[in-house]
Amino acid sequence: MKVQERASSRASAPAQQPTAGERLPSPPRERKPALAALAVLLILAGALAATLLVMQAGDRVSVVRTTKDIPAGGSLSRDNTTDILVAKDESIHYLNWDQIDLAKSKYKLGSALPKGSLVVGEMLIAKDKSVVDEGKALVGLALQEGQYPGGLKPGDTVAVYHVGKDAGAPASGESDSSAGNRTLLSAQADVKDADGSSKGGEALSTGDRTLTVSVPASEAQALAQASSVGEVAVVLVPGRSRD
Repeated sequence: MKVQERASSRASAPAQQPTAGERLPSPPRERKPALAALAVLLILAGALAATLLVMQAGDRVSVVRTTKDIPAGGSLSRDNTTDILVAKDESIHYLNWDQIDLAKSKYKLGSALPKGSLVVGEMLIAKDKSVVDEGKALVGLALQEGQYPGGLKPGDTVAVYHVGKDAGAPASGESDSSAGNRTLLSAQADVKDADGSSKGGEALSTGDRTLTVSVPASEAQALAQASSVGEVAVVLVPGRSRD
């Protein structure tokens, strides 16, 4: 009888309700192993990308870039250059920015450099060395519109002609046919500096301008005389590559 009374009392007792403030038990979460694996892969990929960026930053060097047009024979300085980071390349002999003061005091440019050029060691020569090759002379040519082709730049090769009114006149004792050859002043003059050609690309064939050309020393006097009176014209001829 006692066992039956206890069972009856338990059955009749009301179910215990949760008190205020107690949290109901949450259903068990569904596990998604695929999403977890994807999250791990994303974390690893981000870490790898960050590592690569750090490694690439460590392979960059600060080098010299020109901020102005600098003529042949000119010097580099902090006034006409700036520093820029580039990828390190052992095959390219960049001039490092920490060498700019040494370059200013010891070296000069062997050829003209346009604004925005990256400077490499091969562009520099010692200040005690002439920029003019042995047996050559540098001559400045004053040219007017129509006396030169557009797009001339350092490295081009031109022929220089005397175009004055007396250029083809025969000298005493010369025939008309032989005198005509005197109009060619230089068959191959190397352009060392082209005023305006390095400012944003090739120069247009408009307006007056000057060229500095390297010619055999024996041709320098005639070129200078003809240029001084505005009686020269240049023609682009096959020579060194224009690239």
